Order: sequence, then C-alpha cells, then structure tokens
Amino acid sequence: MAFVEPITLSGHGVTLVPLTLEHESGLQAAAADGALWNIRVTSVPEPQDTRKYIEDALAMREAGHRFAFCVVDEASGRVLGSSSYHDIVPAVKRVEIGYTWYAKSVQRTHVNSSCKLLLMTHAFEMLGCNVVGWRTDNFNFASQAAIERMGARKDGVIRGHALRRDGTIRDTVMYSLRAGEWPEVKAQMLHSLNKPR
Repeated sequence: MAFVEPITLSGHGVTLVPLTLEHESGLQAAAADGALWNIRVTSVPEPQDTRKYIEDALAMREAGHRFAFCVVDEASGRVLGSSSYHDIVPAVKRVEIGYTWYAKSVQRTHVNSSCKLLLMTHAFEMLGCNVVGWRTDNFNFASQAAIERMGARKDGVIRGHALRRDGTIRDTVMYSLRAGEWPEVKAQMLHSLNKPR
C-alpha cells in the first residue's frame, strides 16, 4: 500500500482530483491563461508538453515519489491548475507540497489557500505526517511570500541545487511546518478564508 493513496479533496470552492491524462486539455487551457510556461522560475508545461507533464507525474506516482492532483473549480468544473505531494518519505512521515501552479486569472484569489488547506489537512490529519515541506526557486519571490503567509518556517537555502527550464542553475529555498504547529496555522487559514471579502 502506498503512503499516499488516491483521494479526492474538496472544500472552499475547489476540488483536487488525482491527475490523469483526461485532464490534458484542461491543463493546457489553464497554462495558456497567462502563458505561464514563460515564467522561468516555474515548472508549468508548454501547451504541447502537457501530455508529457502528466505522464511524468504518473510515472513518479507509480514510483512512490509524487502524487499529483488536478485543481478544479467546484462550481464550474473548470481546470484551474495542478498541485502535488512530492518527495514523499513514509519512514519519517514527511511530504512536500509543490509542482503547484494555477491559471493567471485565479492567482491572488482563494484558490491557492484553499488547495493548501486541503492538502495540509489531509497530510497532517489523515496521513499522520510529522512535517510538511515546500521548496521554491530563490527568485520566485511570489511563491516564497505565499508559503510564508501560510505560516511555514524557512529552513534554509540549498545552493546550486537544480536546473531551471532555461538551463541556469537555481538555489532552492526550503520551508517546513511541523505537526505541532499545524493547529494554529489551520485556525489562521480558516479565519482568512472565511472572513468577508
């Protein structure tokens, strides 16, 4: 039995369903909303590479390293993007949340907070994780700010850690949240999502 089993997570206006090849056209449209593949500090697929992106995610799921979700708007059924558990380490009950991207039209809305709340709730309360982590490019300041707003703590920077899509070498900023910190973070996230806009 895999540490992360297939599951659908719903709430706060979004549904996360296990990513399949059936989501190819929806993900293509989401990536095209803002031409997101042109952002050098993300891993958003170019439209013609969407199928390979999904196939790679499914291969990583088979190997037990990543479980990718398709993010869908609850009301309309529109595909909004994708997010994943990755670097899954069952022995220490740790997952990271990443490979996250959304159509430009839903960025800076409730979508990211809703998805993170669903993924963290499942990780801590159903999978029994001791820690949930995040990593991002040292130049992806928007991602760093979003992770810090959630209450995750910066663990440090791994220098010369990975290749970007343009072939340059990136430094990676690492963050984490421990199980004991989760109740307060969850309360704050729920407060932020539920307050009148």
